[in-house]
Amino acid sequence: MISKKLINIAFFIGFITFLLNSCAPFNSVDARKFPPEPEKRVKKNLEEGRGFRLNDKLKKKGTNYEFASSNPLWRASLDVLDFLPLASVNYSGGLIITDWYSTEQDNNESIKISVRFLTNEVRSDAINIKIFTKKCDNINNCQIYESSGELNTTLKKKILKIAKIYEVEKKDRNFKPYEGKIY
Repeated sequence: MISKKLINIAFFIGFITFLLNSCAPFNSVDARKFPPEPEKRVKKNLEEGRGFRLNDKLKKKGTNYEFASSNPLWRASLDVLDFLPLASVNYSGGLIITDWYSTEQDNNESIKISVRFLTNEVRSDAINIKIFTKKCDNINNCQIYESSGELNTTLKKKILKIAKIYEVEKKDRNFKPYEGKIY
């Protein structure tokens, strides 16, 4: 009976050791990227928001929600398309559709822009922009076609440029220098 208990305990310890060791490759850390002194590592982690600050937890009341305004691509797209009337805006579906828009100079031609978000990351293939042009001879005779030209490229570049600025601002805003005492 004692030998069976010892075997079970040895098996249990071996199993736990196996589980703990099997997690190591997924959490591997390059030691060259972190300073060897513990005080500097703690300071770096706290400044990057990876640490735990009791004062911050006590001051904040309520829940932290991720709103559409926290997504740089979404904010940049709305800022760029600000001059157009919006027909449909769906953050959860990742889609912005403008209404038909024409200038005072050319009432016979109007455009409609559709922006689809493919990912939240700020990169060139993150958004798909479609521009539709409507030309009318009179009120009942209109032709609608998709146009892909300079306007499409210009809009995409402008949205990505502004989104990158928002992303950098958000990263800088999250940086908090640690001024406390490190034990």
